[in-house]
Amino acid sequence: MRRVVFNRNFSVAVVVSNGKRSARWYSEKLGFESSVQGHWVTVWPKGAAWKIHLCQQRKGKLEPGNTGISFYAKDVEGTVKELKKRGVKFETDFTKSEWGSLAMLKDPDGNDIWINEDAP
Repeated sequence: MRRVVFNRNFSVAVVVSNGKRSARWYSEKLGFESSVQGHWVTVWPKGAAWKIHLCQQRKGKLEPGNTGISFYAKDVEGTVKELKKRGVKFETDFTKSEWGSLAMLKDPDGNDIWINEDAP
């Protein structure tokens, strides 16, 4: 069987109601880089080898849900404090448990974004 090889870059698609508006939110609130090339709108943390593709809903009602987006941070509590200064509201504030620290916020379309403690 022939081996399949993928390159290292990838993106995760997240359905949003307005790609450009969502890109602005990710840039202003989370400090992400962004690129808008027609309908192809992407955002990513500076230096990351991956991107989030903000797929604009074409028609019908957008149904937000648990997208399972998780970002790791070395200092979850400090990250939450900084994001609050930028006006980000948290659904689950900074929480520390026996397995690590976490927090959860929502993007403008109600998609869940988790911030988890980066494993040492």
